[in-house]
Amino acid sequence: MMDYKQLWQSVLVEMELGVSKANFTTWFKDTRIVKEDGGVVVLSVPNAFVKEWLLTKYHNSILRSLRNIENSIHAVEYVVNKEEARRKEEKPTRLEGATRELPLSEIAVNKEDNLNPRYTFENFVIGPFNELAHAAARAVINKPGIMYNPLFIYGSTGHGKTHLIQAIGNHIKAASPGKKVYYMTSEHFGQDFMNALSSQKIHIFKEKYRKYDVLIVDDIQFFSEKQKIQEELFHLFNTLYDNNRQIIFSSDKHPHFITGLEDRLKSRMAAGMTVDIPAPDKESRIAIISAKARQMGVPLSAEIIDYLAQNVAGNIRELEGVVNTLLCQVELKGKEPTLLDVRNYIKTSVKPKKAVAVKDVVKIIADFYNVKEESIYEKTRHKEVIKPRQVIMYLLREDFNISYPSIGQKLGGRDHTTVIHSCEKMKNDIKEDQTLIEEIEQIRGLLAV
Repeated sequence: MMDYKQLWQSVLVEMELGVSKANFTTWFKDTRIVKEDGGVVVLSVPNAFVKEWLLTKYHNSILRSLRNIENSIHAVEYVVNKEEARRKEEKPTRLEGATRELPLSEIAVNKEDNLNPRYTFENFVIGPFNELAHAAARAVINKPGIMYNPLFIYGSTGHGKTHLIQAIGNHIKAASPGKKVYYMTSEHFGQDFMNALSSQKIHIFKEKYRKYDVLIVDDIQFFSEKQKIQEELFHLFNTLYDNNRQIIFSSDKHPHFITGLEDRLKSRMAAGMTVDIPAPDKESRIAIISAKARQMGVPLSAEIIDYLAQNVAGNIRELEGVVNTLLCQVELKGKEPTLLDVRNYIKTSVKPKKAVAVKDVVKIIADFYNVKEESIYEKTRHKEVIKPRQVIMYLLREDFNISYPSIGQKLGGRDHTTVIHSCEKMKNDIKEDQTLIEEIEQIRGLLAV
């Protein structure tokens, strides 16, 4: 008799090697073989979303993998696990005359530690853009205060920083109820300090913050130019660090690039693990849209999800906003959105991609590296010009999707193979050069990508 569990486990191992972690988690979780009859394998999936996506995108790979293991198999059928689907649908509670809402205990912020229980690792969508940050966060929860202390996560608004750092706090709190965990924004810390200063209760302020085992401070760029608050944070940091207490920071930029922040603080903040969360790539946007749609019960086809991921290149909050709006339309019209409905919505409601003038990109990057603009277009091979020119080519291709021939033509009539070589070199350098990563993120901020 065929061992269904072992057979499917072997397929999953093979599939995991060929897809990203985001896609594997999104589409293959809670799948299993429930039957095999006459060479037809019946695969149980958790919902209709997964059924359609596996059939559309992964069917051939799944069948090929099954046949490699058991050559008598010639077909795969997909069935929705009705019990699983029913359980997930019943999880939210329905109020009379209202839309579905989560129980208050699942959405209310805990007043003792300021943590939002909705921010967990379980509902954090992992993709190529945030894999490193997620791995660092998981390392911290395994050895808080020892591994990666402090942990510093940075990136633009809406990239998932707050979700991830609060997920750390929620996990540690659940795993070790005796540990004191506290999350706050930098504004909260600053206001608390100023109130203590004006009421002459600094000693109470110090005692309050030095008792925590895990201290999480969000958006620390707020401390820029605030010398007294920085001094207090410096002393608090030393006390916690010396006692192996875990410290976690977030910001919109790397600590070295926060203007008005004391060097001694920059040095301490960057002494542990500093990791960036950039904008989500298309693959990750697909996973985010799919997860949000399932969570909210919005019936989106694989075709619509792919279209949204291609045309809504914003941050995570913008992607969630699109799904929320589609949910409203579903509830108002009482029917599933079609691709035409979604196209019309995107056309009228989503901010169009920003047009870019190559000369503006050249000017900003030339200024950043302190080289003359005209040197970028010249045939010169001077070392100080090569790197800025390669960065320009890379960003024009990656962020603005300009073709290789067009980039070459606009940058002094260069051959497209030269552009391809430069872009590939940048991709390889980025994997190993932390300074280059930070420079590119700073440039993206200047370009407002």
